[in-house]
Amino acid sequence: MTVPPIDHAATMDAPITQPSLPESHSTVAVPASNGSFWRKFAAFSGPGYLVAVGYMDPGNWATDLAGGSAFGYTLLSVILLSNMMAIVLQALAAKLGIVAGLDLAQACRAHYSPPVRMMLWVLCELAIIACDLAEVIGTAIALQLLFGIPLVAGVCLTALDVLLILLLQQRGFRKLEAFIIALLIIIAGCFAVELALSQPSLAAIAGGFIPRAEVVTNPAMLYIAIGIIGATVMPHNLYLHSSIVQTRQFDRDDRGRREAIKFATLDSTIALSLALFINASILILAASTFHVAGRTDVAEIQDAHALLAPMLGAGVASTLFAVALLASGQNSTITATLAGQIVMEGFLNIRLPAWLRRLVTRLLAIVPAVIVASLYGESGTAKLLVLSQVILSFQLPFAVVPLVQFTSDRTMMGKFVNPNWLKAAAWIISAVIIGLNIKLLVNFVL
Repeated sequence: MTVPPIDHAATMDAPITQPSLPESHSTVAVPASNGSFWRKFAAFSGPGYLVAVGYMDPGNWATDLAGGSAFGYTLLSVILLSNMMAIVLQALAAKLGIVAGLDLAQACRAHYSPPVRMMLWVLCELAIIACDLAEVIGTAIALQLLFGIPLVAGVCLTALDVLLILLLQQRGFRKLEAFIIALLIIIAGCFAVELALSQPSLAAIAGGFIPRAEVVTNPAMLYIAIGIIGATVMPHNLYLHSSIVQTRQFDRDDRGRREAIKFATLDSTIALSLALFINASILILAASTFHVAGRTDVAEIQDAHALLAPMLGAGVASTLFAVALLASGQNSTITATLAGQIVMEGFLNIRLPAWLRRLVTRLLAIVPAVIVASLYGESGTAKLLVLSQVILSFQLPFAVVPLVQFTSDRTMMGKFVNPNWLKAAAWIISAVIIGLNIKLLVNFVL
């Protein structure tokens, strides 16, 4: 991938007229600089959990279930690697928003030529559609499992999520964060019970976190691994995080920015550790329940739901699985639609009514989901979920490369520019992602 040069003179051709998410910008109070550590930590906590939601959405469920049932614990190393990548990249996204006062989309608009930024916008919109597609299907499946609602009807019902998002945001950004965190607690609690019921091998889990060359040499395993990376390090989360860290009323001087970077990084690292637990739990549950019993073909969420109760000997296992899926779909819906607003406003510098932007984003995902559900029914949903995550992974370099480039540019970041060790680590992460994508493409063509 050719890295486009930063054209600082282009900023005059693409002025940023409003702050990112203007309705929520600087609306969350932060204690004074002499306040206690814990009060400041509490004030800055929240954005990381909105970001972490994208790392455990229904797309992750599909890839983790397929990986765990087919290959046992082997792909735990990919989940761990993806999470480490995510921690570094989300820290850079937060730093960009705090120091430059721009989200990633605004930074691209301000510093790239019109053809480059239009290409990046189109690619990002495609990624958000792919992400929203996974969330629409996941929510519809959960509604079907819990309430018997037909799949096509459930897909259509997901359009009502737009009203829930509008209601929460009108009550303040903190209310939105509290709702997200509450659903995350429900998901984590459900999987804690599931793991206790499945009784996985601790030795096998530890061995799964050790990387193996087989992940790259086995085409089937590599396909799922790329899906896991695409589902974990999600491109739209980089745009989202660089925006929502600006909801805090921190001092816009060097001391205030340094403190904001510290607490924002701590917030996202802790939140992503929770995402690691949930992602790993899904794969471990599939490995300890299905793979060890010889059921290496379980990739459909519906199949996993049907088999959990009889194979674990507990009827509550399937119910908890569906409840966690519904909570995951609802959470992911909120963050993906927020990211859609940030991307459109940042790249195009236009403002649409929030309900219209979110409805358009949702319809772009609902239409293909309805078509697939109508033509192929339940059998096509897993393949569509995994494919959507691979699409996300292919788009990821086009978000990661600009992020690393901007945060490594002294003109933009001043004294907060990435140190050499962090710059090297960030470019290595970019190279690993691009290399794995090329490997997958070669395998596909051959």
